Amino acid sequence: MNKNKPLVIMPCLDMMNGRVVKGVNFVNIRDAGDPVECCRAYCAAGADEIAMLDITATVESRATMLEVVKKVAAVKTVPFTMGGGISSVQAAEAVLAAGADKVSTSSAVFRRPAMIGEMVKELGADKVTVAIDVAQNAAMPSGYEVYIDGGRTATGKDALEWTKEVDGYGVKCILPTSKSTDGARTGFDLPLIRQICAATSADVVASGGAGTMEHFAEAAEAGATVLLGASVFHFNLIAIPALKQFLKDRGFSVRT
Repeated sequence: MNKNKPLVIMPCLDMMNGRVVKGVNFVNIRDAGDPVECCRAYCAAGADEIAMLDITATVESRATMLEVVKKVAAVKTVPFTMGGGISSVQAAEAVLAAGADKVSTSSAVFRRPAMIGEMVKELGADKVTVAIDVAQNAAMPSGYEVYIDGGRTATGKDALEWTKEVDGYGVKCILPTSKSTDGARTGFDLPLIRQICAATSADVVASGGAGTMEHFAEAAEAGATVLLGASVFHFNLIAIPALKQFLKDRGFSVRT
């Protein structure tokens, strides 16, 4: 862990039917607002980057909602990553053309790993994030199994093995989310973060489980350089300026 590298605070907007939503353990979905207004508010509050995920695009076998991407891109003042339904290089190019700064992909590249290399080559490594959804499984060497299709489909693949494959394509950012902690506000899955960080030179996003400012500090201590939160920001449990000050007081470098 490099405390001198500025941490990135990243609110995540999970999208369903054009609205921001938030679930617990990938289910029990509740409404959390309008994506454009959420984006505008987070930019004003000091977010360093914003992620938006069309959480049902893959399972509904449809493309990302480009009109929503365009609307959000029109108001954002920080880099914006879009994921969900990005099943080809062409789909990724369309999302970037609509105004996103980066794309995040998960299920499609798991099914065809060579697509990661194609995206890196065609779009640039800085534009590509690979998301890895996992669930705890003691039968796996790492203790974690990869899931796809929005966390619905078990793959039988060890999470650490898949991380190493992803890393081999030269991506600059990997986003692991643990189903067991997602939305629970009980803290990030720190053993998962440590294993992923040890297996890659890419930036690792801490995702799934933030409930307190201490949780963000723990994730940073574990090696994550991007700290993602959803419900704690959406429902005003943690203010971004207060979180940045907390992390700064703990000796971490943060963007101002």
